[in-house]
Amino acid sequence: MKTPLITRKGYLKLREELDFLWRQERPEVTKKVTWAASLGDRSENADYQYNKKRLREIDRRVRYLRKCLEHLKVVDYHPQQEGKVFFGAWVTIENEQDKSMTLRLVGYDEIFGRNDYISIDSPMARALVGKALDDEATVRTEAGVFNWYITDIHYDPTDKQ
Repeated sequence: MKTPLITRKGYLKLREELDFLWRQERPEVTKKVTWAASLGDRSENADYQYNKKRLREIDRRVRYLRKCLEHLKVVDYHPQQEGKVFFGAWVTIENEQDKSMTLRLVGYDEIFGRNDYISIDSPMARALVGKALDDEATVRTEAGVFNWYITDIHYDPTDKQ
């Protein structure tokens, strides 16, 4: 089960998507469906079939977003987080082979389309939470056990209110 947390930026992005789908894209697609249906035979009407399918996709996403936004808890930055890894942190980690990466711990609904965001529910995030600079985090996955060292922790200044 996914933890129902989200950053303020992530929440606003989902709200914008919902607003765009409901107020702009859905009405446009509905007009296309109506126009294509007025042409007659719908069984061989590609415009009708494609736009009807797109309308179902939009409606499915709108339902998901409404339900999701209703249950998500926005987690804002708090000064007490400084120096430790918590939800919303940007963390730079390094392993013994000098492989380095910077990740941000966010909610499940924020990770899509981003290679540098990881879910707070992931094994890596669970190993990092609560750690401080120069701490070692041991990550246990099906692929094995990996040790990472925390070389930087910071929070996005735009998340601070």
